[in-house]
Amino acid sequence: MMNAKQLSLNATLLALLIILGMTPPIAVGLPVPIVLQNFGIFLIAGLLNTRSATLVIATFLTLTALGLPLLSGMRGGLPVMIGPTGGYLLGWLLTPISVAAVQRLLATKTVPSLWALLLGGMFVTDLAGTIWLTIFYHTPFTVALLSNLVYIPGDLIKIVACSVVLTAVNRAVGLE
Repeated sequence: MMNAKQLSLNATLLALLIILGMTPPIAVGLPVPIVLQNFGIFLIAGLLNTRSATLVIATFLTLTALGLPLLSGMRGGLPVMIGPTGGYLLGWLLTPISVAAVQRLLATKTVPSLWALLLGGMFVTDLAGTIWLTIFYHTPFTVALLSNLVYIPGDLIKIVACSVVLTAVNRAVGLE
């Protein structure tokens, strides 16, 4: 059972993810735009335990699948979920699990480090997106993988910013 404090934190982070979706996407000439919501996914994976983070992201994706326009560019609905961005959205759902796995591998007990966010968050999301694009567009894996290069600079900036926020939160609550 979730206590009121945990429920409030989950709801606040879900609201933040929705708010980040209000920022317009950046078109890069590929069917998947650059979005700010990855920052929210990384933050959720860093602030919440694996179960809570996965629940928040699953709730967001369920609301999106039901048609609420919560993704950047005011997009939502099942066609969006199974379209070109589907693999990345699945990657978002796997991010808390993979960040926790990397965190355990690195034997850290605090909020995930920069490495955990890089390896567990960005890598898994981009890999899921690559596999999905390979299937969706019937394209070679290497071509789909190379198309992800355009997203890496922005994702790195989001991860560094997220690490700064997570470090500040840790200090504020006395974890560091």
